[in-house]
Parts: sequence; C-alpha cells; structure tokens
Amino acid sequence: MVMGPSCGMILADLGADVIKVEPPKGDRTRFFKSVASGFFNTYSRNKRSVVIDTATPEGRETARELIVRADVLIENFRPGLLARYGLDYETLAPDAPRLIYCSLKGYLPGPYENRLALDEVVQMMGGLAYMTGLPGKPMRAGASVNDIMGGMFGVIAIQAALAQRERTGKGAYIQSALFENNVFLMAQAMMFESVTGERSVPWSVKESPWPVYDLFDTKSGDKIFISIVGEEHWEGFCRAFGREAWLGDPRLATSQGRVDNRGWIIPEIRSIVAGYDLAEISTILERLELPFAPVNTPGDLFDDPHLNASQGLLELTLNDGRTVKTPALPFTFDGSRLTKRRDPPMIGQHTEEVLAELQDRKTGTAN
Repeated sequence: MVMGPSCGMILADLGADVIKVEPPKGDRTRFFKSVASGFFNTYSRNKRSVVIDTATPEGRETARELIVRADVLIENFRPGLLARYGLDYETLAPDAPRLIYCSLKGYLPGPYENRLALDEVVQMMGGLAYMTGLPGKPMRAGASVNDIMGGMFGVIAIQAALAQRERTGKGAYIQSALFENNVFLMAQAMMFESVTGERSVPWSVKESPWPVYDLFDTKSGDKIFISIVGEEHWEGFCRAFGREAWLGDPRLATSQGRVDNRGWIIPEIRSIVAGYDLAEISTILERLELPFAPVNTPGDLFDDPHLNASQGLLELTLNDGRTVKTPALPFTFDGSRLTKRRDPPMIGQHTEEVLAELQDRKTGTAN
C-alpha cells in the first residue's frame, strides 16, 4: 500500500517509465478513507496505469509479457502470492535474464520471512515504538517511516543492480524489507547499548546530553524547539538576552557544566522565551544562527514560505478534478527540484497505449 508505491514513485520522479498494474476494479488504495485516504494520490504521480486481470490465464500471460520486456519489476505482495500466477522470479528469470526483480516484503529471508507485517508491527518488534512512546506505552511514529524508507532502500538496490547489469549483462533478484529497515533505524541505540552496557531510554523521557535541547512556550501560545549546543551559540544567546553574567559563571564555563546545571538554566530560559511571541523569538534566533523550529502540523506545511519558494511542493490534479499540493523528492539536480510529469492516473488510463507499445516490441516495430 505504501512501500511498493513509494519505491515506484521515486523511480518515476527520477525519470523512469513506471507502469502501475491494477486489477479491473482499481488499486484498493484509491478507495481508502480516513487517515489512509491520501495513499494513492501521494505515491501515484508520474506513473501510467494499466488494467490487467491476473485472475485469468490471458491476463497472466499479458503480465508476463510486460515483465519480461521490462528493466525492473517491483512487487509488494505477501510471500508466495506471485508464484501462484507463475510471475515469481524463478519462473520468469529464464525468459528474462536481464530482469531486475525487486521484492518488497515484511522480512528478509529467515525464520520470519513468511509472516505478514505492517509498519506498526515492525515498529513494535524493532524497538522504534519503545523509543518513541512513554515508558510502558510504546507508540507508533507519526509517519509510515519503514514503508517509505524500505521503498527508498529498494530504489538504492535497484540502482545498484542496474549498474551491475551494465558490467555483467545479467539481471538480479533483490529484496528490501520493513523489519530490517526498522532495525537499521535502531543502529544508534543498539550501538549505545553495546558501548555503554546500559539499556536504551525512550526519547520521551531521555535526559538530554546537550545543555539546551528543549521545547519552550511563547507569549503567543505557540511552542518552539530551541537548541543551544556550541560555545558560540551559548555566548550569542546570553548576550542577546542580557544574561552576560552567565558567561562569567564558572558553573557554566563548559558544555558539561551547563548540562549539570540544566535544573535551573532551563526554567530561566523558559521565562525568557515566554516574554516573546513566536515571530519575535524566531527572528532573534535566526539572527543568532541558532537551530530552532516552530511545532507545525502537517497542514501548516502547505503555507511554508521556504517550501513554496524552493519548488518543494508539486501541484497535482486528482482524478476528481481537484488541485492539491504534495511534497517533491527532497533533493535537487543542478539547483532544481524534480518536477511532476504526470498526474495520478485514472484506472487503466494507459492500458491501450502500453499494450500497443508491447505489441510493437513483440513485432520489432518499436523505436
């Protein structure tokens, strides 16, 4: 629902011709409601939609012909499903030796490989929910982090396989998985436990290793995160807010000293910040070059001046005619963000077009 579609979308944004194969009734994510209602439109830009009924022999043969003439197949089904239709890698590889077959799963091969997984499942078993929630109350992260990052790792593996194929002429079978992705996210915490012998503490109650690394309330009622870590940041903050005396206090002469005295420093800084509204304190902190951030909701990002000025939001036209904005991929090529070439497709919008191209390839008349 997210892992495979996000993998395909990234490749599509990068310029690949991505064909989304849907059943006759359409991809089920098209019809999701509530918090999942954005799945289809988020991950379907720059793709072509083809309807194939793989429940029929004719449909399975059409799918096979598309796959063996493709550079890459991305599949995100439960283990063993495509083998029932003769569309697994082992069956296809003899007829498609250059095919790069990317399976996106819950788990890589091992004792768990036949289990079904969701982002929540692997967050719970992979330590992320423990690190995110309160003690005794593990909590899912507020985004589909493993689905999306698992799709990203699928893209990385596909790109590596394409580069290898340039050298060897051979395709490859590659896998990316939710659980292993989550474990990769836990590497820092796992290494902490190995190095210190101590148990990891959830971020919600973890004692900060930095002098100032906290949320503060402003006069306007908004919250702002402020970090004061480096020596130059500390000096600039003290001078900007009339706390020069802190610079001469031997208790605060080092970063560790300021950590040790957080018990009274943080309440003092809270009283300072509470005297300014969000805009005022943000202006001062930006001038001081301190890391800071307002606490936004997802909807606030549509009006973010930086995103709107830097091509960070793409405009999409949905199937029902509405125009919406969605985030672009978070990098630039030669100073520019990647753009939208196609809106999310209607069900089977490109079926005739793609199957005509397939027929041309079979008869050798394609360009």
